[in-house]
Amino acid sequence: MKSFTSLQAIALLGAGMILAPQTAFAQDNGEAAAEEFDDGIIIVTAQGREQSLADVPVAISAVSGEMLEKSGVTDIRELNQVAPSLLVSSTGNEANGSARIRGIGTVGDNPGLESSVAVFVDGVYRSRSGNALSEIGPIDRIEILRGPQGTLGGRNSSAGMISIYTAQPEFELSGYGAFTYGNYDAIRVEGGINAPLGDSVAARIDGVYFQRDGFYNDVTNGTDVNNRDRYLVRAQVLFEPNDQIDFRLVADYSKKDEACCAATFVQSDFAPLARVSPGFDPFARPTSGPALTSTSNPIVPVLLALGQDPRALTQSTFDRDIYPTAGRSYEGETEDYGISGELNWNLGAVELTSITGYREYENTQGSDTDYTTVDILYRAPGDFAGARQFKTFTQEFRLNGSAFDDRLDWLVGAYYANEKLQVRDNLRFGSQYGTFVSCRIAIAINPALVNPAAQNCFGPNIAALTGANGGAGAFGAATPAFVAAINNLGSMSDLGGTGDVYNQKSENFALFTHNIIHLTDTVDLTLGLRYTNETKDFDATFSNDNTICPTNRALLGNFLQVPALAGLAGGLIALSCQGNSTAELDGVSVADTRDEDEFTGTAVLSWKPTPDLLTYASYSRGYKAGGFNLDRSALANPVFLNVNSLNVGNLQFGEETVDAFEIGAKYSTRKFSLGIAAFRQEFSNFQLNTFNGSVFLVQNVNSCGTALGGADSDASATTGACQPTTSSPA
Repeated sequence: MKSFTSLQAIALLGAGMILAPQTAFAQDNGEAAAEEFDDGIIIVTAQGREQSLADVPVAISAVSGEMLEKSGVTDIRELNQVAPSLLVSSTGNEANGSARIRGIGTVGDNPGLESSVAVFVDGVYRSRSGNALSEIGPIDRIEILRGPQGTLGGRNSSAGMISIYTAQPEFELSGYGAFTYGNYDAIRVEGGINAPLGDSVAARIDGVYFQRDGFYNDVTNGTDVNNRDRYLVRAQVLFEPNDQIDFRLVADYSKKDEACCAATFVQSDFAPLARVSPGFDPFARPTSGPALTSTSNPIVPVLLALGQDPRALTQSTFDRDIYPTAGRSYEGETEDYGISGELNWNLGAVELTSITGYREYENTQGSDTDYTTVDILYRAPGDFAGARQFKTFTQEFRLNGSAFDDRLDWLVGAYYANEKLQVRDNLRFGSQYGTFVSCRIAIAINPALVNPAAQNCFGPNIAALTGANGGAGAFGAATPAFVAAINNLGSMSDLGGTGDVYNQKSENFALFTHNIIHLTDTVDLTLGLRYTNETKDFDATFSNDNTICPTNRALLGNFLQVPALAGLAGGLIALSCQGNSTAELDGVSVADTRDEDEFTGTAVLSWKPTPDLLTYASYSRGYKAGGFNLDRSALANPVFLNVNSLNVGNLQFGEETVDAFEIGAKYSTRKFSLGIAAFRQEFSNFQLNTFNGSVFLVQNVNSCGTALGGADSDASATTGACQPTTSSPA
């Protein structure tokens, strides 16, 4: 991407306004549930201390469990309904959930990317946003913090934070149950019981079961896709031996056994720009003309000839029938479980908080990756089907108190996280891949020569290339090599990854402090600082049986330096070695490490001109760790991959930082609250999972220092070049 929006990769300028009854939920409150006293004042602990809502100079929304129940929210994706500026969605895999706050989030299927919006459940960090996309059971409240986070504890994040607090045990016997039935035979059953086990111990157990038919009808295989079949069990014990100590132990287990994520072809009824471009220019944006799925697109007749069900190409985008390859499945399985303990101990002038957590998460997901009836790309369900496994241990300590006759409210803390991530993949070329991509070559050479009935998509028409009809060979002395390469490409069938394994170990140490200085009775200065050290160790071992790639590389490699033949030679090698899928990597292992040190922090000046009105201005600097692209596609351009000199550094991407500026005001009375904020966020080395026309790559992107005057309107690397405002890592 040559031109992104605004300064240093991305900048946002906006304003948000909320007007809500006080009794419904508190806008811009924080880490503890809002508590409404008889006089109507709402008490929150957004900054680690008890404060009234009008005293908190932070852009936060808090939604109570009651509000969530009334709005029908059962997982964090549905928070879009009740939380302004928050969007939660998933992509080609149920585990690839992405949360965005103020338009910023981590989007992509690569688990090497951490989340710009961190998710915590009962104070315990979830390694990726997608790890929390499941049933959440009874909830006390959920808080959404906007902008960079880190000086109040937990994992640092560059765009925001979602903190979920489950309902705690109580010292009264109680129970509940709920049953819901919806369309697509959706059945949701939830229940639980709470009981005191003495004067100082209480316990509760909650369970949720949700099942629903899929809303996509797989016509080819006679099943449904995008269904729901999941459950959650959570048990808790609360120990309060006296007024100074409380300890809460939480254990949970959840499982999903579902088929996800299918899709229909986009038609012009949904996206008017989804049309064939004049001259088939992929970068033009036509407003009229045939749909991309019409036979005017030269690849569509090829798909139809190879067996594509025509109904998939003519139905409305909003129809729910899909036509994948026979025998291919979207079945997947997810397990998520863990245990955590939180200790709060009032030591007199100081309060100690300790949160310890251990979690394991694993997901596998099969797929018909090309979404067509033609067998082009797939992942077979099983232990290697796009699998990701996290084992995470976290420990957080916080101390807070006051000094100088309560003129200073101070907080200091430390955080440690140890994460072991394993990714396994078995992406393979299907039985018709060779013929399909050979037809792409035939279209590029001469559309009149296309013959999808032949394995190499030429059949007898190959004579027009070889000169067998009496003419000279189409490529001169290189003709035999190119014809052999085309035939090799056409023979590609059920080849590719047989079990690539990526391992990443991450260790994170952080020290942080957050202090509120009461300059006067109405003016506060908040100062926060965090030091973070991040170390990541990476290794990978590849398994692959695609022997066509090295064969065609050997045939055509010398022609990459011949201008008249380089384009076709590169195209044949690229399609033979798509995503660096090659037997040359079979059994090859690579390893690397990276280490980061970063200081981040915040400064807020707030003023209360009246008891009900708070105004503030803030600056904060946020950080998200760099890492490794857990995908062999990033090793090199497939055309130029050299197994004897692999550059593992190509898999690295740098840390993302942000400078955030905000001004805001909050007005709070008994009957309503009003919050408004304007902000600007300037990102450097913005981490993005981008599609390069062949595969997805994790990259750092930055904006240009000067305007390009429209020179970046195409995808050519030779036009619209600029000096970025911040350099990306080598």
